[in-house]
Amino acid sequence: MTLLFQYGWLGVIFALWVGLCVGSFLNVVIYRYPIMLQRDWRAQAKAILSETSPAAAPESAAEDDPDTDQAFNLMVPRSQCPSCSHQIRAWENIPVLSWLFLRGKCAHCSNAISARYPIVELLTGLATLWVLHIFGFTLTGYAACGFTWMLIAAFGIDYDTKLLPDQITYPLLWMGLLLNLTSHGLVPIPDAVIGAAAGYLFLWSIYWAFKLLTGKEGMGYGDFKLFAALGAWMGWQTLASIILLAALLGLAYAVFLIVTSRQKSADPIPFGPFLATAGWTTLLYREEVLGLLVF
Repeated sequence: MTLLFQYGWLGVIFALWVGLCVGSFLNVVIYRYPIMLQRDWRAQAKAILSETSPAAAPESAAEDDPDTDQAFNLMVPRSQCPSCSHQIRAWENIPVLSWLFLRGKCAHCSNAISARYPIVELLTGLATLWVLHIFGFTLTGYAACGFTWMLIAAFGIDYDTKLLPDQITYPLLWMGLLLNLTSHGLVPIPDAVIGAAAGYLFLWSIYWAFKLLTGKEGMGYGDFKLFAALGAWMGWQTLASIILLAALLGLAYAVFLIVTSRQKSADPIPFGPFLATAGWTTLLYREEVLGLLVF
């Protein structure tokens, strides 16, 4: 009997349902949060321009996107079909089950609904179960679930937009340090602090070395922060293995895209999804991933 069955099948079903519901919310975060950031940046830029050049303010106001006047956050407006704007009713929004019942189509216009939505929900649900299988229903297990959910959000946002929001990477870093301050931590707090600093500085150094040599930016600052967060959770000892695994995954993905003619070799590929995958794998299978460095 594994730790997952600590509370029997009822506990397993409840944990799966929580994971599926969180996955449904993560779909919202992945889609909406980058739009919220862009709107906020646009508003800040217009405010700065109006302060520095008051004469241009009326013209800027006339060019405002009318959608920015409407409330748009993780709660409102209600989810709707992108094709016909039909508001999704409660029974149409049950994780995975609604998509299957509707056969992947809108209940109003019958246009296809992306399979990505149930995939993210199911992935989150299964990942939640696997984390609890490893750590059980403990403080460490619950923290690892939060770690998992935030990595899924970071994965999706970076994959779509090549952005890794500070609002995800910074809390992830502080959560790792705070967890390791307790008796339920994964590593001693000195290892976590060194891991956070070393993770950031390692990719920061590579970034500047690459930029000085080529004049180009090889990665974004969000990658530094995410790697620092992984170091804060799992200690400096895991950093080399995580970066090696992430690089291998990224290389395999790039080769796949080039071979299938889906992308040119010069086109940038977000590195965050591979860091997130390598970090989550290391959380669950630390010793096995550390073994990557043993040839």
